[in-house]
Amino acid sequence: MPVRSLLLAGACAVAVSGCAQLSSMTPGATPEVPPATQPARPVQWVRDVHSYARPEIAHVTHVDLDLSADFAAKSLSGTATLDVVGQAGATELILDVRDLDVRAVRDAQGADLAFGIGPAQEFVGSALTVDMPPLAAGETRKVVISYATRPEAAALQWLTPQQTAGGQKPYLFSQGQAILTRTWIPTQDSPGIRQTWSARIVVPSELKAVMSAEMLTPDGEPAGDGRTAYRFRMTNPVPPYLIALGVGDVAFEAIDERTGVWTEPSRLHAAHDELAPTAEMVDVAEALYGPYRWGRYDLLVLPPSFPFGGMENPRLTFATPTIIAGDRSLVALVAHELAHSWSGNLVTNATWDDFWLNEGFTVYFENRIMEAVYGPERAMMEQVLGWQSLEATIADLPPADTRLKLELEGRDPDEGMTDVAYEKGAFFLRTIERVVGRERFDAWLKGYFERNAFVPMTTEMFLEDIRAHLIKGDQQLEAQLMMDAWIYQPGLPSNAIAPTSDAFVPVDAAAKATFVDGAPPPRALWDGWNTQQRQRFLAWRPEGLQAGADWLTAAQLAALDEALDLSEEGNAEVRFAWLQIGLAHRYEPAAVSAEQFLLSMGRRKFVLPLFTTMWAEGDWGRALATRIYAKARPLYHPITTGSVDAVVGRPAG
Repeated sequence: MPVRSLLLAGACAVAVSGCAQLSSMTPGATPEVPPATQPARPVQWVRDVHSYARPEIAHVTHVDLDLSADFAAKSLSGTATLDVVGQAGATELILDVRDLDVRAVRDAQGADLAFGIGPAQEFVGSALTVDMPPLAAGETRKVVISYATRPEAAALQWLTPQQTAGGQKPYLFSQGQAILTRTWIPTQDSPGIRQTWSARIVVPSELKAVMSAEMLTPDGEPAGDGRTAYRFRMTNPVPPYLIALGVGDVAFEAIDERTGVWTEPSRLHAAHDELAPTAEMVDVAEALYGPYRWGRYDLLVLPPSFPFGGMENPRLTFATPTIIAGDRSLVALVAHELAHSWSGNLVTNATWDDFWLNEGFTVYFENRIMEAVYGPERAMMEQVLGWQSLEATIADLPPADTRLKLELEGRDPDEGMTDVAYEKGAFFLRTIERVVGRERFDAWLKGYFERNAFVPMTTEMFLEDIRAHLIKGDQQLEAQLMMDAWIYQPGLPSNAIAPTSDAFVPVDAAAKATFVDGAPPPRALWDGWNTQQRQRFLAWRPEGLQAGADWLTAAQLAALDEALDLSEEGNAEVRFAWLQIGLAHRYEPAAVSAEQFLLSMGRRKFVLPLFTTMWAEGDWGRALATRIYAKARPLYHPITTGSVDAVVGRPAG
């Protein structure tokens, strides 16, 4: 398959700040900042079809934000001061913006700079082009942009007090991935253009601001008129989608000297107890693939409208409250977001066509953490569930979208965020591990993170690296790995091997007995299963089941629901699996449970499939989906509504 050509600017390495050392201080403390260093290798500028930026001419190296939050207007306003470097003689800087009100652009001395905003394109927004005097060789130019976000900024969700756990104070959070940072920060919003950043955020004094960076003022600074300012800095260069903000009534509790939990005060004890394994996970991750290079690792458990399970924002993972199950059964999500500190945050896909480089590596790494902390059986069960999900995804997608290397030009990059990137990518890496042996594979992977730290990565660069440092010209090994087939061909290659787990053997037997013979499993058996076994049980389907066909009677559904209390299940993953069954059978108690569930959280992983299932059930399901969505849509983040709108349609009014 032809490889997308690279637009290179030669060995144009960008000076970046060094990595923060691990700190035993509290979140607000200021550790010593190491001197600036160079990236592990020169940056190769790659054409990003989702950005207007021309980094080979002029690119942003640092962003300094000074913003005030206005909850009444649902707007952030202030300035973004950009540090710009580029080719000698460059007179133009091109940025990405979407639904931003740009008020002025000035130089460091306050003189106006001419600028223009181009026509908006779907998904990618507009180009903000700034004219400036010619850059001198080696010069860093400051460009100051005064602007305000609009209430509809897709990265930001402004919550009313009623949408929070406390019910008394409003809340704001951002979600920049994939290309939504441009809706609240005017910068070059491409994952291949890494930037350090700093911020001063002014908020009402009853609230606290936290960000994905070192907190310099943990108690804030008076900003007048009942407002408080918080300051932050990130000295490691990051892709812009990792700049993240949360503002609300939040409190902190440490887990150990470098990990801890932020969330609303009423949820803090439960969240802290649930996420206590985080500290051990950091130790395990470091033992596997080298030092954690971001200072602290804290988590912010957000209100339920957060659209993702988690977001790997450096130093401060954003997490959904749906992982607080009460038994630590869903902490694999923490392992996943932590693993991103290496795969994604340290080594980042250069464009969204290469998204598997972030997620495939992270799912592999996550599973290694889970194996070390919880044992091989738990890790293998999660692999099996991942394989099941991958097979279903491949069956549903057009063949071109089942390749690891995607072609997303003209499409929303969110369309590439499927289990192909996550699970096919991970099984590709497991195949390499199986063929070469774990010790040899681990040595290569640790070196991969070190060699490519803080610079963008493409699929082609990955292939160069693994061929140079692992395969080393061994043609027999190259043939065994079938790398080009994994990356550039649809589906799964012939060397893909489905994982198996002995722990699922009794589960499968019980599922067959239940769904064929109609007898629910004994409650004692169900209570003895872990979450992964319960998910496996509820995922069972008769062989050869046709799409849209029922496989249970109303009496069987009622008996199963009553025996296992499934419609009242508190574990979000298990309840979701049950609701998929109940809604597909038009089971009325499941409709009641689904409405409560869909009005209680906005995690797209659950929301979109449930509305899709309802919509597929004809008049019954469509009437139900329309009624629930009319009530639920105002509670959801734009990332979630954008997906569900495409299925259900936007409610009238």
